[in-house]
Amino acid sequence: MRKLMAAYFASALLISSAVTPSSAQSFGGNSCVDNCEGHRAGYEWAEGNDIQSADDCSGNSSSFEEGCRTYTEDPDRGAEYDDDGNEIEE
Repeated sequence: MRKLMAAYFASALLISSAVTPSSAQSFGGNSCVDNCEGHRAGYEWAEGNDIQSADDCSGNSSSFEEGCRTYTEDPDRGAEYDDDGNEIEE
């Protein structure tokens, strides 16, 4: 009976780890829907336009706006990596 229970728990662990989604990417503390490209674009736009105030961050997507606001809060952060240090593709 113990062997059966051990096998059951082992298989349950394998199944749950296979089904559990990996943690979502984030940029500047904001969740990324896909791969943080919009956040990167907003950050780079703000950087290129020397945006100083989050009030000047507007656009057609919330991720772009969040990236822009992230620049105003932390202009030394950079746009190339998400919060976990994973490279964001352009």
